[in-house]
Amino acid sequence: MPGKIRKRNEEWKASLTPEQYHVTREKGTERAFTGEYERNKAEGTYRCVCCGNVLFDSAAKYESGSGWPSFHSPAAGDAVDTHEDGTFGMRRIEVVCSACDAHLGHVFPDGPQPTGLRYCINSASLTFEKK
Repeated sequence: MPGKIRKRNEEWKASLTPEQYHVTREKGTERAFTGEYERNKAEGTYRCVCCGNVLFDSAAKYESGSGWPSFHSPAAGDAVDTHEDGTFGMRRIEVVCSACDAHLGHVFPDGPQPTGLRYCINSASLTFEKK
Protein backbone atom coordinates (compact mmCIF):
# COMPACT_ATOMS: atom_id res chain seq x y z
CA MET A 1 0.00 0.00 0.00
CA PRO A 2 1.55 3.38 -0.96
CA GLY A 3 1.51 5.68 2.10
CA LYS A 4 -0.43 5.40 5.32
CA ILE A 5 -3.28 7.82 5.93
CA ARG A 6 -2.25 9.97 8.89
CA LYS A 7 -4.34 12.52 10.78
CA ARG A 8 -4.03 14.26 14.11
CA ASN A 9 -6.34 13.04 16.89
CA GLU A 10 -8.41 16.22 16.56
CA GLU A 11 -9.02 15.46 12.89
CA TRP A 12 -10.12 11.88 13.64
CA LYS A 13 -12.42 13.12 16.42
CA ALA A 14 -14.03 15.63 14.04
CA SER A 15 -14.84 12.95 11.45
CA LEU A 16 -15.99 10.08 13.71
CA THR A 17 -18.66 9.55 16.34
CA PRO A 18 -17.37 9.17 19.91
CA GLU A 19 -17.87 5.38 19.74
CA GLN A 20 -16.14 5.10 16.35
CA TYR A 21 -13.22 7.14 17.67
CA HIS A 22 -12.96 5.06 20.85
CA VAL A 23 -12.97 1.77 18.93
CA THR A 24 -10.74 2.72 15.99
CA ARG A 25 -8.25 5.17 17.49
CA GLU A 26 -8.20 4.09 21.17
CA LYS A 27 -8.47 0.32 20.51
CA GLY A 28 -11.83 0.02 22.22
CA THR A 29 -14.50 -2.65 21.81
CA GLU A 30 -18.24 -2.32 21.44
CA ARG A 31 -20.44 -4.49 23.64
CA ALA A 32 -21.27 -7.93 22.22
CA PHE A 33 -24.51 -8.25 20.23
CA THR A 34 -24.97 -4.44 20.01
CA GLY A 35 -23.18 -3.60 16.75
CA GLU A 36 -25.04 -2.40 13.69
CA TYR A 37 -23.61 -5.11 11.38
CA GLU A 38 -23.57 -8.11 13.72
CA ARG A 39 -26.77 -9.49 12.18
CA ASN A 40 -26.45 -7.89 8.74
CA LYS A 41 -27.16 -10.46 6.02
CA ALA A 42 -27.21 -8.11 3.00
CA GLU A 43 -24.74 -8.58 0.16
CA GLY A 44 -22.09 -5.92 -0.13
CA THR A 45 -18.76 -4.57 0.96
CA TYR A 46 -17.52 -3.57 4.41
CA ARG A 47 -15.17 -0.57 4.46
CA CYS A 48 -13.07 1.15 7.11
CA VAL A 49 -15.12 3.87 8.82
CA CYS A 50 -12.00 6.04 9.08
CA CYS A 51 -10.65 5.99 5.53
CA GLY A 52 -12.99 3.98 3.29
CA ASN A 53 -10.49 1.18 2.58
CA VAL A 54 -12.27 -2.01 1.42
CA LEU A 55 -11.84 -4.54 4.24
CA PHE A 56 -14.31 -7.44 3.94
CA ASP A 57 -16.89 -8.80 1.51
CA SER A 58 -20.24 -10.12 2.68
CA ALA A 59 -19.43 -13.47 1.01
CA ALA A 60 -16.81 -14.04 3.75
CA LYS A 61 -19.18 -13.11 6.62
CA TYR A 62 -20.65 -15.86 8.77
CA GLU A 63 -22.57 -16.28 12.02
CA SER A 64 -20.01 -17.09 14.70
CA GLY A 65 -22.24 -16.55 17.73
CA SER A 66 -19.55 -14.30 19.21
CA GLY A 67 -21.66 -11.10 19.20
CA TRP A 68 -19.54 -9.29 16.60
CA PRO A 69 -19.49 -9.43 12.80
CA SER A 70 -17.22 -12.33 11.83
CA PHE A 71 -15.43 -13.01 8.56
CA HIS A 72 -13.24 -15.93 7.46
CA SER A 73 -11.00 -13.70 5.31
CA PRO A 74 -10.39 -10.08 4.31
CA ALA A 75 -11.46 -8.74 0.90
CA ALA A 76 -7.83 -8.72 -0.28
CA GLY A 77 -4.56 -9.98 1.16
CA ASP A 78 -3.36 -6.44 1.86
CA ALA A 79 -6.66 -5.02 3.21
CA VAL A 80 -5.73 -5.54 6.87
CA ASP A 81 -2.59 -5.88 8.96
CA THR A 82 -2.20 -7.88 12.16
CA HIS A 83 -0.17 -7.30 15.32
CA GLU A 84 0.35 -9.15 18.59
CA ASP A 85 -1.84 -7.73 21.36
CA GLY A 86 -1.00 -8.50 24.98
CA THR A 87 -3.52 -6.17 26.64
CA PHE A 88 -5.70 -7.34 29.52
CA GLY A 89 -3.31 -10.23 30.20
CA MET A 90 -4.40 -12.04 27.03
CA ARG A 91 -2.43 -13.05 23.95
CA ARG A 92 -4.44 -12.08 20.91
CA ILE A 93 -3.83 -10.93 17.36
CA GLU A 94 -5.12 -7.42 16.67
CA VAL A 95 -6.54 -6.58 13.22
CA VAL A 96 -6.02 -3.05 11.86
CA CYS A 97 -6.83 -1.30 8.59
CA SER A 98 -3.75 -1.44 6.38
CA ALA A 99 -4.42 2.06 5.05
CA CYS A 100 -4.90 4.07 8.28
CA ASP A 101 -4.08 1.69 11.18
CA ALA A 102 -7.62 1.89 12.58
CA HIS A 103 -8.25 -0.81 15.19
CA LEU A 104 -10.88 -3.18 13.79
CA GLY A 105 -10.91 -6.13 16.20
CA HIS A 106 -9.03 -9.41 16.55
CA VAL A 107 -8.47 -12.60 14.57
CA PHE A 108 -8.75 -16.07 16.11
CA PRO A 109 -7.86 -19.55 14.77
CA ASP A 110 -11.35 -21.01 15.34
CA GLY A 111 -13.17 -20.02 12.16
CA PRO A 112 -14.63 -22.01 9.28
CA GLN A 113 -12.96 -23.14 6.11
CA PRO A 114 -11.48 -22.09 3.76
CA THR A 115 -9.12 -20.27 6.17
CA GLY A 116 -9.96 -21.60 9.63
CA LEU A 117 -9.83 -17.99 10.85
CA ARG A 118 -12.41 -15.79 12.58
CA TYR A 119 -11.90 -12.09 12.02
CA CYS A 120 -13.99 -10.74 14.91
CA ILE A 121 -14.63 -7.10 13.93
CA ASN A 122 -16.34 -4.19 15.68
CA SER A 123 -19.29 -2.75 13.73
CA ALA A 124 -18.21 0.71 14.88
CA SER A 125 -15.05 0.35 12.76
CA LEU A 126 -17.03 -0.38 9.59
CA THR A 127 -19.34 1.14 7.02
CA PHE A 128 -21.39 -1.04 4.69
CA GLU A 129 -21.93 -0.56 0.98
CA LYS A 130 -24.89 -2.63 -0.21
CA LYS A 131 -24.65 -4.31 -3.65
